[in-house]
Amino acid sequence: MRRLISFPCEGATLIGTLDEADRDTGLMIVSGGNEPRMGAHRGQAMLAARIAAHGYPVFRFDRRGVGDSEGANGGWESSGPDIAAAIDAFAEAANLTRIIGFGNCDAAAALAMFGAEAGFAKVLLSNPWLSEEPDALPPAAAIRRHYAKKLVNPAEWLRLARGAVDLGKLRQGLTKIAAAPSPLDATAAPLIRAIHGWAEDAAIIVAQGDATGVAFRAAARGHGFAIETLATDSHSYADAMDALEKVILVHLARAGSDGATPLHDGDTELENTD
Repeated sequence: MRRLISFPCEGATLIGTLDEADRDTGLMIVSGGNEPRMGAHRGQAMLAARIAAHGYPVFRFDRRGVGDSEGANGGWESSGPDIAAAIDAFAEAANLTRIIGFGNCDAAAALAMFGAEAGFAKVLLSNPWLSEEPDALPPAAAIRRHYAKKLVNPAEWLRLARGAVDLGKLRQGLTKIAAAPSPLDATAAPLIRAIHGWAEDAAIIVAQGDATGVAFRAAARGHGFAIETLATDSHSYADAMDALEKVILVHLARAGSDGATPLHDGDTELENTD
């Protein structure tokens, strides 16, 4: 059953949606950007229904100034109080023992930064957001992405066979791939430090072809994070909802009290950033 819940946050009334279920471990979905709680193309609403069908309560909410909630929209960097208020409302409404947080893009950054104080048992950080320009890649990641696309394009191999490719530029590009650093810039450093603070209580999920996910993987190189990569270019997993659902269920089961841990079945690739 799905029902609306209102709850206070620093003088404003926020609105959330609870998909009810019986387990004592729940999933709270934090929206990214200025999206309301339904998510892009109702993706978060559909994900909530799917997870709840497996017995885990799911809560989504609009932060201040977004969707149906009152107040001023201060962006994700001011969302700590909203997240804390939402987790309290969720725990009370669903009588939960533990709550796992899931967020995509800047919602992942918000969970990494504010989730521990709010009381999450674990956070699932999807395509964590690093930059003021969401589509901007660090130079090394941009170079790798550019040449990786060329190497899987049959037309590029035909151009090479016909002598239409500048081999000097190709060699330069491949040299840059090998030598270019993956800098931990000022925007990445706070997020990386926050994720380290979670230790094993944070899981990272990225869409393989998503620019934000590519940028994060480049910035995280050498930090020892285990990253679960889903085979999709969609930032919101529009064509990979089954795979995303399975990954989330694995982490919910591991955190829960029932001890039943589903196994991965090949939908994800596990990468370590050491």
